[in-house]
Amino acid sequence: MIETRSPWQLALEKLRHDPAALVGLGLVLLVAFAGLLAPLIAPLDPNTQVLEFMNQGPGFTGEVILYRLEPELPVRLVAIEELIVEPDQVKYKDRIGRWFTIDKSQLEGTRENEWHQTFRYWLGTDNFGRDVLSRLLYGARISMLVGFSASTLSLLVGLFLGAIAGYYGGWWETIIMRFTDIMFGFPTLLFLIGITAAFEPSLIVVFFAIGFVSWPGMARLMRGQVVSIKNREFVKAARALGFSRWRILWRHVVPNCLAPVIVTYTLGIAGAIMAEASLSFLGLGAQPPTPSWGAMINAGKDFLRLAPWISMIPGIAIAITVLGFNLLGDGLRDALDPTMKD
Repeated sequence: MIETRSPWQLALEKLRHDPAALVGLGLVLLVAFAGLLAPLIAPLDPNTQVLEFMNQGPGFTGEVILYRLEPELPVRLVAIEELIVEPDQVKYKDRIGRWFTIDKSQLEGTRENEWHQTFRYWLGTDNFGRDVLSRLLYGARISMLVGFSASTLSLLVGLFLGAIAGYYGGWWETIIMRFTDIMFGFPTLLFLIGITAAFEPSLIVVFFAIGFVSWPGMARLMRGQVVSIKNREFVKAARALGFSRWRILWRHVVPNCLAPVIVTYTLGIAGAIMAEASLSFLGLGAQPPTPSWGAMINAGKDFLRLAPWISMIPGIAIAITVLGFNLLGDGLRDALDPTMKD
């Protein structure tokens, strides 16, 4: 008995034997899980500030005490160099050598390990004394969320318009493809800046802006695929059986166009992540204090000589993420292209 495997099974088998694609998949999963598990694995809250610890290098360790001046006031964090615990009060020396006294009733917690803590900053601190590692992990959530959301919107819009233009032709194709050409005529980054600047900057605006700007490429790809498939024998057979044009398009034509669409969608996620980082760098994306890789690079640009890790670390994270999606996309292209040889 001859074993037959579907094209998707063959593609998966080729992908499993592609080292570069597996490396790309591993990098993508690493970033995705880092963002997903950020609340569990981040050492600190990404917005926790200890101003005395600002611009400290990777591996820095510092001690703090937590207390409230009044019960209704927020918790204060103070960096200390030395601590003396007495029966009713606590004395501490700050980082410039001054001694202060706090009543124990003002401390945040009853046990010493609750109000006296040691922070380890594995990737250093930024210009506000915030943990770069924690902000990096939470920033991965923003990048992946915007990347997948914007690329999915681009996929849906481009797939629908491209399929309609390619299958129905005529004035449908003329209108859709001329509008696509107009969209291609705008510089992408300038168009994104214009859209986001016209509204109050937020992640929702960034998501829709990137999705709206990036669909033309998907539409043109989809239109070309549909045109090459709509006159094949299995489509003619479906017409002879009396199926509606709408059913033939979405049940028979579109499913056979998905291989290049999947590759383009994967590569589009990397582009969306870069676009979100660019907008956040310009102050048009995620707004402070929301951690975003682009905003982190912007915050560190004035401290490149004093604390280069503030900008370099999120920049490296963006490069790793984009590299992962590009390697995965190239692997998918090779696996899904029937003309590629092993």
